[in-house]
Amino acid sequence: MPVKQIHLAAQLPGIHNTTVWSDPRSESHIDFDSFARLARTAERGKFDFFFLAEGLRLREHKGRIHDLDVVGRPESLTVLSALAAITTHLGLAATVNATFNEPYEVAGRLATLDHLSAGRAAWNVVTSFDAFTGENFRRGGFLDEAERYARAAEFLSTTRELWDSRRPDDIPADPVGACFIRAGAGQFAHRGAHFDISGRFGTPRGPQGHPVIIQAGESPEGREFAASDADVVFSKYNTPEQARAFYRDVKGRLARHGRAPEDLKILPTATYVLGDTTEEAIEHAAEISRAQVGPQTALTFVEAVWGRDLSRYDPDGPLPDIDPAPDSLLLQGHSTFRKDRDATARRWRELADARGLSMRELVIEVTGQQTFVGTAHEIAQAIDEFVQSDGADGFVFVPHLTPSGLDELVDRVVPLLQEKGVFRTDYTGTTLRDHLGLKAPRAKETS
Repeated sequence: MPVKQIHLAAQLPGIHNTTVWSDPRSESHIDFDSFARLARTAERGKFDFFFLAEGLRLREHKGRIHDLDVVGRPESLTVLSALAAITTHLGLAATVNATFNEPYEVAGRLATLDHLSAGRAAWNVVTSFDAFTGENFRRGGFLDEAERYARAAEFLSTTRELWDSRRPDDIPADPVGACFIRAGAGQFAHRGAHFDISGRFGTPRGPQGHPVIIQAGESPEGREFAASDADVVFSKYNTPEQARAFYRDVKGRLARHGRAPEDLKILPTATYVLGDTTEEAIEHAAEISRAQVGPQTALTFVEAVWGRDLSRYDPDGPLPDIDPAPDSLLLQGHSTFRKDRDATARRWRELADARGLSMRELVIEVTGQQTFVGTAHEIAQAIDEFVQSDGADGFVFVPHLTPSGLDELVDRVVPLLQEKGVFRTDYTGTTLRDHLGLKAPRAKETS
């Protein structure tokens, strides 16, 4: 069996408790210099792409701004457009919501980024699940899960129709005639359950034809959407057994959509902690986890599951001796603990009782474990084994420090992967599709 090539990407964290703010090396998540340094490091490491998430509303906990979010973060596509000017090969990926945006606008913004970057744009297609986020938009409300994915699928197919309405030869090569375009160029008409639009698409076709499409759904609907339409899937499964099961399931859905396994890359999110010895790395990882899950963070997570104000409880004491309130939602706009909270509470209590864990120790156990811990050689070996055993096609690394958090990975681990022959020593193409080994976009049938 041929050796698989590993794909690596980087994400600048902005939500959850990933960042260790108490570390003196932790800097701004808002200043452009932080985005620029992390992106340049990823490009120096020959990573496939750099990813920025999006939030359409600041999340709230017990009616107050959730303090694990970065408040006032710049809009992602704008930041990536600026990064396009200071990078040459690194892919540039952003989350753009398919519930509270419109195809024409998104198609134009992404095609523009593809032009500015000479073919390095990617779109992470997500949906919104709650009326809380919808309050920021005139339409308001929310869609149930099946309907959200139906709208997202039509949103994506409509956006592709807009991109395909333009051809590379729309604009004449003769500069004298450059103000004219081919007759009929950009004309479109879409009639569907969610969108009824017609007109002329104004943005020229991007170098990739279609930007790379990323998706992150875990539900059956999300997995089917990914198998049908995505080029990359973000996965939360970064333990080998769960990861291989997810990998088999999603890759196994591709054939009925006329696709091959190599047409879709599965990339779990991952963290790492390096040490000169295994023992040093383990000790450092424990320190990082305790810094990421302070007392208030632990209490917030448990309150999110229990649906109760637990401020009278000691975070370093046992779990609350009361049952969850299933109809109460204290953490608004957060998708992690919104489903099956009773079942989650039962699992947490069983784990805490079996191992004698305090509330804080439990939250560290279920949310704060690092993916790869060890020496550079151990981490390189673990990454390679994970990919070669079909647990993933690569990883999206989310560092616990910004903007220096990728430095050790790039300087100490990447060279070892290159020595193994499983990771590029230089870029061999210019577009993100080149880096990912993806075919040119296929035309989608429209109804």
